[in-house]
Amino acid sequence: MQYVNLGPTGLKVSRICLGMMTYGSPQWRPWVLDEEAARPFVRRAIEGGVNFFDTANMYSNGVSEIITGKLLKEFAKRDEVVIATKVYFGVSDDMSIDAPTMAGKFHPNASGLSRKHIMHAVDASLQRLGTDYIDLYQIHRWDRSTPIEETMAVLHDLVKAGKVRYIGASSMWAWQFAKAQQVAKENGWTPFVSMQNHYNLLYREEEREMIPLCHDQKVALIPWSPLARGFLAGNRKPEDKDVNANNSATSRAKTDDLALRYYYNEADFKVVDALTALAQKKGVSNAQIAYAWLLHKGVTAPIVGASKLPQLEQALGAISVHLSAEEIATLEAPYQPHPVIGHV
Repeated sequence: MQYVNLGPTGLKVSRICLGMMTYGSPQWRPWVLDEEAARPFVRRAIEGGVNFFDTANMYSNGVSEIITGKLLKEFAKRDEVVIATKVYFGVSDDMSIDAPTMAGKFHPNASGLSRKHIMHAVDASLQRLGTDYIDLYQIHRWDRSTPIEETMAVLHDLVKAGKVRYIGASSMWAWQFAKAQQVAKENGWTPFVSMQNHYNLLYREEEREMIPLCHDQKVALIPWSPLARGFLAGNRKPEDKDVNANNSATSRAKTDDLALRYYYNEADFKVVDALTALAQKKGVSNAQIAYAWLLHKGVTAPIVGASKLPQLEQALGAISVHLSAEEIATLEAPYQPHPVIGHV
């Protein structure tokens, strides 16, 4: 495993981050693995040198945080791992509620980035994780109804209180991220050190503004969906988009609204064709090439989701895959612009 500093900090993180959204309750989403099924993944990640684990309070309505904290205690000491979680969406006791699409079922202060909500949410996350501090606390989305000054002030207070070590942000417009950083600078508050955005071979719109901004400001990039929600694995077909068709598409593929809406165009399949050809030439999997491409593009650590152990092994192996400038250009050549997705 390789380790690098998380952006401008002295915190060392593995080049692969295990995304914990896959582990929680299958009642929340059918493809989620429960605690017993998740255990081998966390154990193997630790054995493979992964020290970076990312979850969010809304994943499985809090169960993901519970499993993350419990399993990390089984296989590592607290100071050996970097735990990242997120705040914005509501968390419900009703596992059938998926916060991003059912916000109306929560009370008015159950979500967002107000001082009230963040102060409540961080304590709830600490309790579920079973720890007295969070290494990286991230805002999951931008809150248009709360002044950014209020959000940055309370995040700074959490750092000063010792509940949080560093703060990060997730998908938003580049101007919003720049505004938040400027507010922090003007007031002497803690700035964001990382950006968890939507970035992969099939979705490169972040290269226009956000990624150059982060590189210039030395902010760590820890993108989500590095395999384009599984599309880059190379096992999707155009007919999979028909959710009623009798085909071999996985449960997640058929129920993943974002993937069904924004991938599956002709150019996307051409990217996958180029990826598959290069993977076969190098004797590795599509996933390993897709991860390696990100690591060659200045990404600190992609957030890797794994529901099968070979998927995790492929991610661990991607660290040693080298891509030449010519190979990178070949992978990128078929790309066509996409509508903005991830934060709108």
